[in-house]
Amino acid sequence: MIRLEHVSKRYPNGHVALHDVSLTIHRSEFVFLVGPSGAGKSTLIRLLYGEERPTTGDVFVDQFRVNRLRRGQVARLRRQLGVVFQDVKLLSNRTVYQNVAFAMEVVEASRREIEKRVPQLLRLVGLQDRQHHYPHQLSGGEQQRVGIARALVNNPHYLIADEPTGNLDPDTARGIVQLLVEINRRGATVVMATHARDIVNALGRRVVAIDQGRIVRDEERGLYSHEA
Repeated sequence: MIRLEHVSKRYPNGHVALHDVSLTIHRSEFVFLVGPSGAGKSTLIRLLYGEERPTTGDVFVDQFRVNRLRRGQVARLRRQLGVVFQDVKLLSNRTVYQNVAFAMEVVEASRREIEKRVPQLLRLVGLQDRQHHYPHQLSGGEQQRVGIARALVNNPHYLIADEPTGNLDPDTARGIVQLLVEINRRGATVVMATHARDIVNALGRRVVAIDQGRIVRDEERGLYSHEA
């Protein structure tokens, strides 16, 4: 379970990105974080995987109190979290297979585990025939699928996605989201920050709306906005 308790985040320049945010996300939920640019969505995402720490309040992911973790403990937390970025951040000098395998090498998985797990994930994301290609040989949607495979390769309980469809055309974006739905169906909790109004409205999942650093709406089967 993910839990934020009275979390605020103030940056050194005085900007308040989050103000007194409390939120609970249960295992196996699919949650959209929506709101205008600068609302605080990406800050909230970064707090979940320990990239940033709150100014006040607490962030919990299962047994981890994220804002109190030492560096070595953050590494343990991130084995339970897969993170997908809008800018996929693939290693340009490694193939699709090698990019995904690298995430297992970092946690010192055995060669046998890597050789078993990586092909499974590439089949899941539909890239089994592209495993020897390099990032520059892939479309934007294919690169994002590599990013999803890499995020999932260590079998995390949670998949955190920050605008994963932001750079994609509508058809490709829908394909990526359907992949996330399938991953959720298999048991992973998915938290996705997005501006993709059509996708949010079509799926009818839980919607948490953030505006000016505050949660202004939390609906179990919500729309991108009330106007929709």
